[in-house]
Amino acid sequence: MMEPNRPESRRQAGFAATLFALSTVSAIPAAATGAEAGASAASLEEIIVTARRREESLQDTPIAISAFSAAALERQQIVSTEDLDQIAPNLQFASYGPLTGNNSAAQIYIRGIGQSDGSSGVDPGVGLYIDEVYMGRSVGGVMDFRDIANVQILRGPQGTLFGRNTIGGAVLLTTTLPGNEFGGTARVGIGDDNLREGFLAVDVPMGDTLAARISAGARQRDGYVTRVFDGMDLGDEDSYTLQSSLRWLPTDTVTLTLRGDYTKEDENGSPFVFETINGRQAFPAAISRGSGCPGATFPPPFVPPNVVDTRCANDATWRLGEYTNGGSAPAESQLENWGLSAVLNWQISDALTLKSISAYRELSWSGSRDADNTGLLVLHTDYASDGDQWSQELQALVDAGPVKGVVGLFYFEESIDDFLQVPFAAPPPLVASGAIPGSRDYQRAFINNDNWALFTQWSYDITDALSLTAGVRYTEETKGIEIISFTTTPLTAPTVIPTTLNTPGVAGPGLNIIPEPFENKYESTTGSASIEYRWNDAVMTYFSWSQGFKSGGFNQRYNLAPPGNLPVAFDEETAETFELGFKSEFGGSVRLNAAIFSTDYDDMQLTYRLGIVPLLFNAGKSSIEGGEIELTYAPGRLIIEGSVGYLDNKFDEIAVVPGTSQTVGPNNRLPFTPEWQGSLGIGYDFEIGNATLTPRVNVSYTDSQYFDAANSVEVAQLEDVTLLNAMLTLELNAWKIRGGVNNVTDETYRVAGNSSYSTSAGYAEVIYSRPRNWFLSASFDF
Repeated sequence: MMEPNRPESRRQAGFAATLFALSTVSAIPAAATGAEAGASAASLEEIIVTARRREESLQDTPIAISAFSAAALERQQIVSTEDLDQIAPNLQFASYGPLTGNNSAAQIYIRGIGQSDGSSGVDPGVGLYIDEVYMGRSVGGVMDFRDIANVQILRGPQGTLFGRNTIGGAVLLTTTLPGNEFGGTARVGIGDDNLREGFLAVDVPMGDTLAARISAGARQRDGYVTRVFDGMDLGDEDSYTLQSSLRWLPTDTVTLTLRGDYTKEDENGSPFVFETINGRQAFPAAISRGSGCPGATFPPPFVPPNVVDTRCANDATWRLGEYTNGGSAPAESQLENWGLSAVLNWQISDALTLKSISAYRELSWSGSRDADNTGLLVLHTDYASDGDQWSQELQALVDAGPVKGVVGLFYFEESIDDFLQVPFAAPPPLVASGAIPGSRDYQRAFINNDNWALFTQWSYDITDALSLTAGVRYTEETKGIEIISFTTTPLTAPTVIPTTLNTPGVAGPGLNIIPEPFENKYESTTGSASIEYRWNDAVMTYFSWSQGFKSGGFNQRYNLAPPGNLPVAFDEETAETFELGFKSEFGGSVRLNAAIFSTDYDDMQLTYRLGIVPLLFNAGKSSIEGGEIELTYAPGRLIIEGSVGYLDNKFDEIAVVPGTSQTVGPNNRLPFTPEWQGSLGIGYDFEIGNATLTPRVNVSYTDSQYFDAANSVEVAQLEDVTLLNAMLTLELNAWKIRGGVNNVTDETYRVAGNSSYSTSAGYAEVIYSRPRNWFLSASFDF
């Protein structure tokens, strides 16, 4: 079980152990060189990355990167973005953002930096890119890999070349380009929980210079949490995707790639379950008293009787187990996400290429949830959002012998219309008369974000072995918000929007905030530099420095008017990282990469509750240290893939946030920051006539971790988790048949949590892992 107060000596010992492990394994490939010289033909696949905005080998890039091809993802049983943390060290990628109620809301953390709040007023801390296009919102970040070409995970601040909200790192997804010959892939699959999925992709060449690709997929699956109120299954999957791309080469020096994608999800709510309720808090006490709970009293302190009675807000009544939900409020998760992009490459000469990346996207989503997960009305949320974004990036890429560089201009604008209503159990005066209490908060936010940046980065090969790289980025961002917030009491009262909503600058009766625009401007200059030395064809080492910046903004949630009826603003956060790395590849069959780092994380944007409302505040300063090791060993038919990640953080300064019911202690850990993380996959190809049979096991390990800055133990993953997956693949000519089991040992562990236990709302909810499940699929290439 995780210790809430980890001694400093243990922290230092853990980091020292990582340093020792990294230095020890660095010698392994050198010792193995002679042995590999006489081995069978190598089977390592070459990995090309674009972390420096140009194509180059993973082994030549002085950045800590995990990169996976479509084949690598498939053999490691990675079918969606949320599975990536099973194979990438120091990455946490969780779904079911707890404050949105939407199943596709991503919580992405790299090396301890990210963001859990998926509301539109808060930016993610890790940048997610699809085909070089930045995705502005965390909702929609959880997606299936249906027509993926490769995935790159860039660890550490990427404030020079990627910039916007990549303070923790970046995740780059690239879809499959059209092929030059007619053909495609068809795939169908079935599995546990009534899993049904299908996928079809077709390449259509149209002459020597034009080719298209169209793909479509669908996935349906029952949920694994049952709600006793109406039998609804929570955590189900029901998604459809359509992708198309067109690649045109009008001349030998010009390439135009057009892409379009569409995703629709129509699902039940997230699979949260009741964990505990604090009957001594106002809302549970009020609802128990108003509902006629035997022995219930009000006002607090209220000690709820330990009786099983559906009128009582207590653990005895509503704790139904890891896979049973006691809620009764509406629970749904819907999403519609589509976009268009155009990428133009024009090679002016052998040394200069111009590039344009233009994109437009729209995102509509909704999420409803019963936060207390009981049959009582303690607190529910109903969230809906409609938004669009437009981005344009221009690059000039130089490749002039020993000098390589890029100069770029980036622009991004975003408009969002959010609506949130929160029915909740209001305290007296209703309780005094014995009536069932209740109020309803309405909050609407109009959000506008504008961002532009100018950046450049240059590399110079001083010798064949020694290279220097340096870059800088200047960013300006303007964030504007207009919030309308009002309350109706009692809960059943009709919704009447006050007429003063049409009077800017006037709060008026019933309004919690002045309905007028508020705007803040942020600017930053971030840099990066590295020195790399190639000792020989097999080994390269590097030392790098990088900075990251994420602008501030405005919180959009309210339950009471803040001082002066003004939105609660928060400032920008910054990160600075020093990294020492090692990359090696021997005999075409051994690849070993490692890195250690130290990060100063300043003005951390963390979520606390002001009253019952989760708001983002700047919480102080933290130091984060750690390292990663990644190994691939593929001599002939055998392949072994493994990784280890280590993280430690210490709060150097803690900012006091007046009025909050949750705080950060000096020995707290950052959210989603397990101390140790690891993975190991082993597969072997058996030749059987014209067929290949490949058994494979994949194991991942994640240390204990907290899901919030307050380190709420009632919703934390307090024990380490070892997850075992197994798969058998049969390939025969154009056919591929795969069958396997996920979570072979049927582990039950927490994957997400949300606690308001210490507030007047008094609830805590968690999501547990999906139980053991099997799958079977068949695909055909034509």
